[in-house]
Amino acid sequence: MPSDALIEKLVGDLRPVRRLSVPRGLAILAVVGAGELAVWLACGMVRPDFARTAVWPTTWWKLAGPALVALAGAAAMVRSLSPDRSARPGLRVMAGLIGVVLAAALLLVALTPADTLLLQRIDPGYGIVCVARMAALSVPMLVATALLARDGAPADPDATALAGGVGSACWGAFVFAFACPIDDPVYLGIWYAIGCLVTALGGRCLIGRLARW
Repeated sequence: MPSDALIEKLVGDLRPVRRLSVPRGLAILAVVGAGELAVWLACGMVRPDFARTAVWPTTWWKLAGPALVALAGAAAMVRSLSPDRSARPGLRVMAGLIGVVLAAALLLVALTPADTLLLQRIDPGYGIVCVARMAALSVPMLVATALLARDGAPADPDATALAGGVGSACWGAFVFAFACPIDDPVYLGIWYAIGCLVTALGGRCLIGRLARW
């Protein structure tokens, strides 16, 4: 078969694919995230004394920290879906934000007096429950991120998957923070970090498989 005819046969059924723009990708993730948060709050999943604790430094920390990293992760992941961009600059921004969040956690620990044993402060039994809930709440964002990655063409799929996984994990932690009844910075620092790490690793595997050409 002549080469021209072979090429025509191979590409004859192909249809142009609409390139995903950064604003459109971010808008999709914003709708998913806002929808999940709205449902979570509408179901009454907010700690009863949230109005009183909203001004506490620990509350600001456990809300603002995951939210900032989640936003940075979403931006890095969506931008990297184009083959001429990489998520690695965004990952460096995320690493810096995580460093700031951890430093703030250490400051909160230093400023918070405690008269209980470390094991009691950590409360492993409830901590595992928190990790499971954070993982579950990250699923909608993970699915949305994975579907976007499937339609993209990242030149560095590993970095894209990592940004998406970490960002989705932190979004799950942010949503859960509205219901979290614990204010001890030691507990929060340990279990929120574990929850985000576990979910991020799972998300990286899922997104990584779909992001490859």
